[in-house]
Amino acid sequence: MTTDPAGSGAAAPIAQGKPRKAALAAWIGSALEYYDFFIYGTAAALVFSKIFFPSSSPATGTLLALATFGVGYLARPVGAFVLGHVGDRFGRKKVLVFTLVLMGISTFLVGCLPTYDQVGVLAPVLLVVLRLLQGFSVAGEQAGANSMTLEHAPPNRRAYYTSFTLNGTQAGQIIATAIFLPIAALPEEQLLSWGWRVPFWLSIIVAAVGLIIRRTLEETPAFEQEVASNRVAKLPLAALFRTHKVDVLRVVVAAVIASVSTIFTVHALSYAVNTIGLERSPMLWVGVLANVAAVITIPLWGRLSDRIGRKPVFIGGSLGCAVLMFAYLGSISAGNHALIFLVGILMFGIVHSATSGVWPSFYGEMFSTRVRLSGMAIGTQIGFAIAGFAPTIATAIAGTGKDSWLGVSIFIAVLCLINVVAVATGRETYKVPTEDLGVKPGRISSEPAAAPA
Repeated sequence: MTTDPAGSGAAAPIAQGKPRKAALAAWIGSALEYYDFFIYGTAAALVFSKIFFPSSSPATGTLLALATFGVGYLARPVGAFVLGHVGDRFGRKKVLVFTLVLMGISTFLVGCLPTYDQVGVLAPVLLVVLRLLQGFSVAGEQAGANSMTLEHAPPNRRAYYTSFTLNGTQAGQIIATAIFLPIAALPEEQLLSWGWRVPFWLSIIVAAVGLIIRRTLEETPAFEQEVASNRVAKLPLAALFRTHKVDVLRVVVAAVIASVSTIFTVHALSYAVNTIGLERSPMLWVGVLANVAAVITIPLWGRLSDRIGRKPVFIGGSLGCAVLMFAYLGSISAGNHALIFLVGILMFGIVHSATSGVWPSFYGEMFSTRVRLSGMAIGTQIGFAIAGFAPTIATAIAGTGKDSWLGVSIFIAVLCLINVVAVATGRETYKVPTEDLGVKPGRISSEPAAAPA
């Protein structure tokens, strides 16, 4: 465990934080941040192939549009290294303010881009650049918000409070999809000329509101204690890979469970509309209702894991997704709207929420305070980068025919089983005191105190 500055060897108690305020700030900030991120995914599935890649065949254009969605995930590992260092060296609050401002500006500019017909190849190039900035921003968002909330939370309710970060993420998806519902109903000419731009322009409001909220945040008691005892790592990345290499790798592998989300949000929508020929609006409504269910169930799963442990809840959610993906994509292939709604809400709104409700605490509890933001950011963003390309990989390996759903379902099932192995072989942490998190068994301290400046 971490010893006190005086060197008595006793555990240094962490001051009482403000978990409700931290959870609310994380929820609102994540909702606003992920509104920006997911309107891009919706637009990529519905319109980008026609306005940025019109010279390609329909199938190739769709593949290229989905690839630009995945490109945002390439920047996330880079952002994780940079913003992880800043968050562990200078504090969680600075990261959380920066990420919202960058996301708001880059998303607004997407709505201002010229189309391929106006400027040629420059249009998709600019689109990719702005998508990279979005990915860089998101890299620090969840890790920063999770670290902030976990370090404010009482030890016996860490999963419950940190679950509100992912709860906000789902709310952002609801808002993003709901905004696109009237937009998608526009006549094709209006949708492709100006309609698709409106959700991106609204992000300037997101940036303003988010900045106000994030500036009122207080730094966490755990980080302030690190500062007071002169234990803040001057090179957090060096400290991280010296003491937590295996934990980072475990988070990378476990975080691939996010492929369920990207397949549900992007690939399934594109498959339903562009391949099967289903109407856009009903498929968007599936996403809205599934995310409404997720907003309700995520904190419930988090509370359950505070009682019975992180691993059984996480593993149950992963196994459920492996099975239900077959039923969801199969129902789309059959064009059965009743089954599409039923299975979509069950899979993404309830079962997948078990993983979303647990991973913010499970991942964060693997690391000590001095490297927590770096460890979470780097581990999750590399895993999420893989998940970001899941729609592109799925389309490429399964083809674009109506029967392609089976290959995609097998692909996702394999990823879910890999996640199960990573989680099952990890340590259970739900009963570990906050000050002892990240300490390996048999060790007195995860890191020596930093030398005085």
